[in-house]
Amino acid sequence: MSSRTTIVVLSMAAAAALSACGTTPQAAPAAAVATPSASPTRPAGAAALAITDPWVKTAKKSNKGMTAAFGTLVNNSDADITVVSGTSPLSPKVELHEVVEAKGKMVMQPKKGGFVIPARGSLTLQPGGDHIMLVGLAEEVKPGAQISFTLTLADGGTFAFTALGKDFAGAKEDYQPGMDMGGSDG
Repeated sequence: MSSRTTIVVLSMAAAAALSACGTTPQAAPAAAVATPSASPTRPAGAAALAITDPWVKTAKKSNKGMTAAFGTLVNNSDADITVVSGTSPLSPKVELHEVVEAKGKMVMQPKKGGFVIPARGSLTLQPGGDHIMLVGLAEEVKPGAQISFTLTLADGGTFAFTALGKDFAGAKEDYQPGMDMGGSDG
């Protein structure tokens, strides 16, 4: 190969490489990735689940120390995703909760069947609605704290994310552990 041909080939290769790198990558909505599992609708390695704006209500540590985590779970796959449980180093007990009306009061209770995030859809976890409850806090949650979570999915996969501690004064529901409220099955 002549030196001129080599220069042309190298110039073409450099141009192709530069044009491939010319786009600015989009930032992920949050630093969270689901453990991938291959399926007919999602190739191995694709992040099926994400979360946007994850946060945890600040709380004091006490024998009744409870708080909750919120955000929007986003399903990037073509199949429904069901979250069946969760863990956090902040609490020995993590429950998936819903808020329902019972006897004229808004009460929170474990969500039967877990959280279902529809295909190509989202589920908002918010005060007064679905949320991730932490019971028996190991330490105080201060503003700006970084709280890690791992959610377990019905298919056996997991999803890890970190939520930010924030002050919030609303959502004064009652917590009635173990009480059958006659609410929806999820």
